[in-house]
Amino acid sequence: MNTEITGKIIVVGDNIDTDQIYPGRFLAITDPKEIGSHCLCGVDENIAPTFPQGGIVVAGRNFGCGSSREHAPIALLNMGAAAVIADSFARIFFRNAVNLGLVPVISKGISKKVKPGQTLTLDLEKGIVKVHETGEVFECEQLGDQAMKILEAGGIKPMMRARFGRKEA
Repeated sequence: MNTEITGKIIVVGDNIDTDQIYPGRFLAITDPKEIGSHCLCGVDENIAPTFPQGGIVVAGRNFGCGSSREHAPIALLNMGAAAVIADSFARIFFRNAVNLGLVPVISKGISKKVKPGQTLTLDLEKGIVKVHETGEVFECEQLGDQAMKILEAGGIKPMMRARFGRKEA
């Protein structure tokens, strides 16, 4: 896994819950592309169709609150998100994101200082986020060693498959 992620951003607010990220009415869908097409439709129906591949979601406080639904990070990944940078996360969403291979990073206050459409570079090793358009640099919390190992493997399942020499779970 590259420890630098660069992408255009969208900005969403505080308390974006898992039902806004991936509404329950879509839970029966199994096709990953279709799952991604409904991502964040509880916030705005136009986000997924226009989301830049490899983009970054910037959020306010308590992103991913609500249920422990794994579909939320799955939808973000299949929408094309490379990372989510938020002021704070609901704990279960944070762990689900790491386990599924989506990079979640805390950078307090960033959601109020960036604008939709800007390009950010997230440097996981240095613990910084740089805004290309302004040159501003924000600190972010670094992920722990175990979380980085899981993300480098592409998620907990690929990590366990590699560890035990299996191709399928």
